[in-house]
This record gives sequence, C-alpha cells and structure tokens, in this order.
Amino acid sequence: MTKPILYGADYSVYMRIVRLALEEKGIDYELVPVDVFAEDGIPGWYFEHHPFGRIPALEHDGFRLFEASAIARYVDEAFGGPALQPVEVRPRATMNQIIGMLDAYAYRAMVWDVAVERLEKTAPDEALIAAGLRQARTVLRVLTSLKAAGPWLLGEQLTLADLHAAPIIGYFVKAAEGRKLLAEFSDILAWWDRIAQRPSFSGTEKAG
Repeated sequence: MTKPILYGADYSVYMRIVRLALEEKGIDYELVPVDVFAEDGIPGWYFEHHPFGRIPALEHDGFRLFEASAIARYVDEAFGGPALQPVEVRPRATMNQIIGMLDAYAYRAMVWDVAVERLEKTAPDEALIAAGLRQARTVLRVLTSLKAAGPWLLGEQLTLADLHAAPIIGYFVKAAEGRKLLAEFSDILAWWDRIAQRPSFSGTEKAG
C-alpha cells in the first residue's frame, strides 16, 4: 500500500484538520502544495482532484477524495493506529454534530470574520468583527454544553471533533478578541491548552 498524498496549503484550516488526523494515526504521507489564492490562479491539473478547486484533497492507491470531513473519516477507518471515532452510536452522533456545527457556525465567524479581518486587513471591518464575536460566543457556549467530562470534547477519547475544532480555535485566538472571549469559557480554554500542546498540533503549525 502506497502512502497517501495530501494536496493543499499550510494556511488552510481544513488542510490542517486532515493533517492532524494523519499525524494522530501515525501515518506517513506526502504533501503536495496547492495555493488556491495564487496570483496565476488554481493549477488546472488540480481540478482533477477537487472539481471545485478547494483544499484539501487526498489520493491513496488511486482512490481520490475531497472534503476534509470525508478525508478525515477515511484516514481513521482505512489505516491502523488509535481510533479517532467513538464506537457507540450516541457519542459518534455527538461528534458528528460538533463537526457540523463548527463547519456551519464557527469557521466563517471565528476564522474569517474575526481573525482574518483583524490580523490581515489594513482597514478591518469592525462591524463584521463584532458580529463574528457574537457568533463565536454562541459557538463556545454550545461547545461547552456538549463537552463531556474528561480531557477531550467527547470525554476520555481524542476524536475527530477535537481535530476539527483545534485549527479553527487556533486561528481565532491569534486575535486578541479571540483570546479574551475564549478565556470566559474555562472548560474550552482548558481543552484548548491541552490540545495545543500535542505534538500533532505543534508539528502542523504554519511556518512564519
């Protein structure tokens, strides 16, 4: 079996989600850089891997897959190493609920509306940042209510929910407003401090 090939860029939250899954499973993989924001556009050949030109995409033994959640589940189920999904139906459903919530309500607000707007725009849109923080507060409140007792979001087992949340919150806390808001949610702050120290997380940090 050949090692999987992962296409994407290190600035991507969703690329990092997949890399975290690969790292936690102990899988050797090849990275092929694809910059979807390049001045000359998305490379034409890449549309064979992702028809919508987004990142990441995976190729493994001739099997191609796109969408980070699908890739992460494939990585967990196709390879050995520690399981990243609960066996029981209800915890697995909660894991999927958390991932869906993060995609639908957290990613845009926490990453783009707060962190990117504050840190990368010469004239940040303060109204957009304020709206993003309001949404982020709701996300953190709900995440607190869903978190099980134990070190991770589902309790004692590190799961794909943790790996999905970590890059989003990691981007969010690059902004001072993000750090301040997260500090109001002690359970999630403690979880964040814990996962940020894992070798998989520090090893996938964007250089520079």
